[in-house]
Amino acid sequence: MLKKIGLLSIFGILTFSANAQSLQKGNWNAVLHREDGNKVIFNLAVAQLKGKTVLYVVNEPEKMLVDDVRQVKDSLFVNMPLFESSFKLKIVSKDSLSGTWTKKGSKQDLVMPFTASARIPYRFASVNGDATQQVQGKWAVSLLKKEGPATAAIGEFLQQGNKVSGSILTPSGDYRYLSGIVTGDQLFLSTFDGVHAMVFTAKVDGDSLSNGQIFSSNAAVSNWTAKKDETAKLAYNNELRLKDGEDGTLNFSFKDLKGKKVSINDAKYKNKVVIIQLLGSWCPNCMDETEFLSEYYDKNKNRGVEVIGIAYEYSTDLKRSKNSLGKFQKRFNVKYPLLIAPVALSDPERTEKTLPQLTQISVFPSTIVMDRSGKVSSITSDFSGPGTGEHHTRYKAEFEKKIDKLLENK
Repeated sequence: MLKKIGLLSIFGILTFSANAQSLQKGNWNAVLHREDGNKVIFNLAVAQLKGKTVLYVVNEPEKMLVDDVRQVKDSLFVNMPLFESSFKLKIVSKDSLSGTWTKKGSKQDLVMPFTASARIPYRFASVNGDATQQVQGKWAVSLLKKEGPATAAIGEFLQQGNKVSGSILTPSGDYRYLSGIVTGDQLFLSTFDGVHAMVFTAKVDGDSLSNGQIFSSNAAVSNWTAKKDETAKLAYNNELRLKDGEDGTLNFSFKDLKGKKVSINDAKYKNKVVIIQLLGSWCPNCMDETEFLSEYYDKNKNRGVEVIGIAYEYSTDLKRSKNSLGKFQKRFNVKYPLLIAPVALSDPERTEKTLPQLTQISVFPSTIVMDRSGKVSSITSDFSGPGTGEHHTRYKAEFEKKIDKLLENK
């Protein structure tokens, strides 16, 4: 999530020697094994692409291609196409893999046991038979905490038969593509993208979801409930703003991935509408926003629009940050500069050291829009990704309308 994956990653082009064992094509059931015995389950698909064996991480409707895989005898080393996430696996047989998943962190790495089997093509077993309940629609979700108030969120689900897809949106981002089933009156949803590794379970009783549990990587189990509510709205965190007394200008100069200094005061940005993206290469919602902004910039750069990305990374290790952020640049063919903030994400003074005109940056991604006069026009942290359906469609429409209006003022 936005606030808060090497060695072998399960997504990518697998290059096999002539005598190497080929993996069985089709859907695979993939499992991350938690210390408490619970499992984070998702799907992989093995296929052929341009004469090579490839793997996809499947979170319907998304199929994420991973194209960095290396085989050494009976071992597979797969790096995720994005994030510092990877798998180190043993080919047990053509339809079985076992090993570990590693996700690099700011202070220590997370390592979890992993298995995958082509003998089980589905995501979740229909242990209670066909669905006896429906979850289609919008839900007012409460993400419960052991201490303090619950976080109000929104669930948006589609259901066909017993299959369910959708997402959960929170004030600090969404959980991207969730996929699963309703079996009897039990809901099972999960996602994996290299950072998010989550399972949501709940009992469905008409317009209520109860006994909800969330298994996130190897973190402590948390709880959730929900009530169906087609009028549910999300209260976004808008605490990021200009400090009192500031005149609306920003003043920064950071290096891009090639070491070139880029400043908001450069002539390139004069009399332009400038979109400043605050991101991190560790952040799945930032990945989705980067894809959106890259496409938007390509279509609108000749209209007087510029985009600058400022990345807050796990460490001040420049090589590590360049490698990780470079995956974003390559994956989405980003043509606007991606700058590396010279502070670690964990630095409590990260805002004061980089953008001191602003209050504390606490949500990623956040977006600052500068008008043609070089003043801040808006600051938002309400990006909704493609997994959120109509919320993403509405976000794009409102964003484009806002920029169009600023472009009219020459």
